[in-house]
Amino acid sequence: MKKFLFGLFAAALVLALAACGTKDDNSKDAAQDADDAEKGDKTTLTVGASNTPHAVILEKAKPLLAEKGYDLKIESYTDYVLPNKDLDEGTLDANYFQHIPYLESQIADFGYDFVNAGAIHIEPIGVYSKKYDSLEELPDGATILISNSVADHGRVLAMLEEKGLIKLADDVEKVKAEVEDIVENPKNLEFDANYEAALMPQLYKNDEGDALLINSNFAIDAGLNPMEDAIALEDSESPYVNVIAVKSGNEDSDAIKALIEVLTSEQIQDFIVEEWSGSVVPVK
Repeated sequence: MKKFLFGLFAAALVLALAACGTKDDNSKDAAQDADDAEKGDKTTLTVGASNTPHAVILEKAKPLLAEKGYDLKIESYTDYVLPNKDLDEGTLDANYFQHIPYLESQIADFGYDFVNAGAIHIEPIGVYSKKYDSLEELPDGATILISNSVADHGRVLAMLEEKGLIKLADDVEKVKAEVEDIVENPKNLEFDANYEAALMPQLYKNDEGDALLINSNFAIDAGLNPMEDAIALEDSESPYVNVIAVKSGNEDSDAIKALIEVLTSEQIQDFIVEEWSGSVVPVK
């Protein structure tokens, strides 16, 4: 009889524990399901970007994209090669770090099947010098350091021409100009183009050369203020606009259209103006 009663008690205890376990497990499963469902409502969009200002702008765009049903994942890069390589390999859905002439040169050099999905902002390139306070002060034979990014050479030379320091041959397309296309050089400027673009701010801090030309994204990333530290800035009407690049055919996807819509929205444009005070200029 005792064994019978003990058996009944044990069976009842097992049932009770099982019921509790089922209740707890069901609650956890329900919570997990709800969480998964919430995550499932959003489509992940992975975008590669330079640290500044591109990744900063994308961070600001995150909540706006979330409202449209997209979970924005940002992959940061410190070079100009891997973002296109990863886009080509499918690691990224889009990248945001390059201007149109550079994108076109990459397509020509590597055969990438990329397109410009939308223009977002311009980063005026600047002339920096620790020795001189203006372009006019540059002496005869001054050494000008520029990056080894060929896509930027025409940009740099066109800017220096616009500032009156040199003159390029009339039959040369500005974006493709090289040093040998200079036909007038009153100050006999010497150009040294053997440096990685990302290293230019450090060369400036080391007081290398008489003047250096630095892209604003690298300048800002290194703690420089283009509006205050540069002795001259590229005109804001520059054609070197930074764009969202995607694989051909993806520019019409709902996700990319939503990304462009958010990045060109008044809210993001106002943020760019307020955050960088003219050293980064939104495309209107």
